[in-house]
Amino acid sequence: MTIFFVSLGCDKNLVDSEVMLGILRAHGFTLVDDEIEADIIVVNTCSFIHDAKEESIQTILEMAEMKHSCRCKALIVTGCMAERYKDEIMTEIEEVDAVIGTTSYQHIAEVVAEVLEGQKVKQFDDLQAMPEVDVQRIMTTGGYSSYLKIAEGCDKHCTYCIIPKLRGSYRSHSMDYLIKQAESLAAQGVKELNIVAQETTVYGTDLYNGQKMLPELLKRLCRIEGLSWIRVLYCYPEEINEELIQVIKEEPKICHYLDLPIQHGSDAVLKRMGRRTTQAELRSIIGRLREEIPDIALRTTLIAGFPGETEADHQEVLQFVKDMRFDRLGVFTYSEEEGTPAAQMPDQIDEAVKETRRDALMMAQQAIAFDKSEEMVGKTVDVLIEGRLPEEDVYIGRTYRDAPDVDGYVFVHAEEDMISGDIVKVKITDAQDYDLVGDVIYEFTE
Repeated sequence: MTIFFVSLGCDKNLVDSEVMLGILRAHGFTLVDDEIEADIIVVNTCSFIHDAKEESIQTILEMAEMKHSCRCKALIVTGCMAERYKDEIMTEIEEVDAVIGTTSYQHIAEVVAEVLEGQKVKQFDDLQAMPEVDVQRIMTTGGYSSYLKIAEGCDKHCTYCIIPKLRGSYRSHSMDYLIKQAESLAAQGVKELNIVAQETTVYGTDLYNGQKMLPELLKRLCRIEGLSWIRVLYCYPEEINEELIQVIKEEPKICHYLDLPIQHGSDAVLKRMGRRTTQAELRSIIGRLREEIPDIALRTTLIAGFPGETEADHQEVLQFVKDMRFDRLGVFTYSEEEGTPAAQMPDQIDEAVKETRRDALMMAQQAIAFDKSEEMVGKTVDVLIEGRLPEEDVYIGRTYRDAPDVDGYVFVHAEEDMISGDIVKVKITDAQDYDLVGDVIYEFTE
């Protein structure tokens, strides 16, 4: 039978989707890339913020139509929205045959079998369960770049965030399991491995007597043949220690790139958010990273319009952005999520004010980003080729400074054919806003 899969939301969710795809393939199902051809449709949902919920609902409704107009016999909903609204989904959308929680994706094949027998299924394991499935994932990211999810859940309980209620408290995968997963990905041709979790920096503290084991995990990953780039995402700044900094500095396979989700720059707002840093501490760790690793690219995200944010708070974070000159920065307007402490806070901000403040932050960052791009002109960097734009006769790729899907690109001119996954040396010749242009450097020997 044929299965069509829709994966929404973050890269952590994508890993779960790829595991489910691997399980289904191992059970003899044929995967298709057109919902019209599918006997079974699975939607792996996101429920982090309002827009993500809306996208998930709309996608479920669109796939529900396939049961009336095409060959679809079963519609299954998994992921965060299934965990959050397990009863409402099946009650409100009668076409849905099964819902599977965030810690139950390993049961996907059994659930499909039960649904095909005519059953309506709700599959929810304990939220502290930790599936470790021994199956070859089906990569959906091009084959040369992939994600390694090293932990599940979160213990931080930021006041705006629903994740602990959807994913449970923090649990690390065992290091041996992760190494085996990474070796499997490398054997399939992965060159860039992106390390993800709700928080990567406290990896292992629940398994190894409170010790932060991310540095040791990174060292072991660096020894895997075939991997060329290892990128660390979702590093909470207060948890970065000297050992981690030195491993990033000294291991040549680790990209000089960190994603630091700081969320704000005003101490008053950070406190209401339940964050565990002050602006002074953020300045200190950013300064330390740049002191030890001068070419490090730092990415962060901010929330504009958090409840109680004053104009003075906004101006403070705006100045913070200008001072810190992050290489990459994204800004989201605050999303009021039911079940979170922030949703009950007084002084909720008008949507128009949120958007105005977001736009001001992005305008400040835009000028910084364009300056950063100009600074790259004349430099020679390694570029991971991701494809070719035949109409422009140019290849497209990324530098170590660019994480998949969220950062910029390099448009590469080459005299010889290249394939996706090649890593080549490129001299940057021009900057176009967030993106770069360059020429491949060939090393000819006589």
